[in-house]
Amino acid sequence: MPPLETSAWRKLPLSLTELCIDTTLRCGQSFRWRKIGDEWHCTLHGRIISLKQDPHHLHYRATWPKAHIAPLSPPATGANTPVELPTDDTESLLNKYFNLHYDLSSLYQQWSDGDANFRKRAPKFTGVRILNQDAWEALVGFICSSNNNISRISQMVHKLCLHYGPYIGTIGEEAFHDFPTPSTLAVPGVESHLRELGFGYRARYIAETARNISKERPAGWLFSLRNPDSLAWAATPSKPIDDNETPPPTYKHAHEQLLQLTGVGPKVADCVCLMGLGWLEAVPVDTHVWQIAMRDYKFGGKSKNKTLTKALYDAVGDHFRSLWGDQAGWAHSVLFTADLRAFSDRLVETPAGKTEVDTDVDAKIILVNPLKVIYHVTSLMLYHALIAIALVLNPYIKSNPARGSRKKKLVNGNSGT
Repeated sequence: MPPLETSAWRKLPLSLTELCIDTTLRCGQSFRWRKIGDEWHCTLHGRIISLKQDPHHLHYRATWPKAHIAPLSPPATGANTPVELPTDDTESLLNKYFNLHYDLSSLYQQWSDGDANFRKRAPKFTGVRILNQDAWEALVGFICSSNNNISRISQMVHKLCLHYGPYIGTIGEEAFHDFPTPSTLAVPGVESHLRELGFGYRARYIAETARNISKERPAGWLFSLRNPDSLAWAATPSKPIDDNETPPPTYKHAHEQLLQLTGVGPKVADCVCLMGLGWLEAVPVDTHVWQIAMRDYKFGGKSKNKTLTKALYDAVGDHFRSLWGDQAGWAHSVLFTADLRAFSDRLVETPAGKTEVDTDVDAKIILVNPLKVIYHVTSLMLYHALIAIALVLNPYIKSNPARGSRKKKLVNGNSGT
């Protein structure tokens, strides 16, 4: 086990309304952050980053092998040359990673002004930020998201790093590995091994996409799809992009290019555009978002056919872009988070010590099993009916002791015959 060097805790002045890590790191953007006690940990750029938060500050520190060697460029988006780090530049990394140059309170106000539903939901979900992640990591993570949930996706990504990512260090009893490169996952045998690890059909998607990017695409291809106004931390292309050969990057172009990869449909492509390539107008539409669109924005109309077609997928994204503007994907992620079961406790208010569920969100839960409702209502009615009969018969039984005695015998199983 290589020796580790850990920096002292440092802090950034940052309120919970500007960043809430307990929400942002659990809402299905990145699948590698792990919480140990009150601290969050993840490997980024050759180091383990630890975070904790109080109402006014984000506290952070970095732990890395004493060699101080870390790749300054994300493995999939640029060069992979080890560079010595003379100083701790973790603050710069965090500013980029959490998109801290955006005034989140102003964005929330902008989205609330144009949308009554956002204005209603957002106050309990402040501090949700879009992460500015490595595109390759985002791509693999969201390939794993197909027909899956956040907990299981996180387990898959953890296994991927554990078996194929470079070991960085251990905190407590937890080993931390960085994310594997495309070339690491492109070697023979990866697909079959991932199937053994429980990836199912996603194993082929990951292996084929890794081969495509590392062996068939030109160097820097994934980087060339990134929004030039939203570069990831220290990301540089592995070679200069020829402006005469490459069209200027746009969200639509990036989305179309990603659709050429194995296992990438419109939703996965939009997730990568939004959280891995910096296109904040991208609106991924999955089952959660489609339910939100139908419930809160009246998509689907009165038709019994609630299938999400490509035309409807595009219409939902276009509607939210017209509603929320250039950062529509960010605003959509706030409502997506509000719809996750993991945060349902925030929809429960306690005036005067009583719990009251937001029925707009949880009404469907009440109707999950109507037979149980009927059973409990019927039982309650029968109970009250028996009490009423007992009250009516009680004076009669008291005035007729013999009948009362016979009733006791009948109850005890003795008819007296």
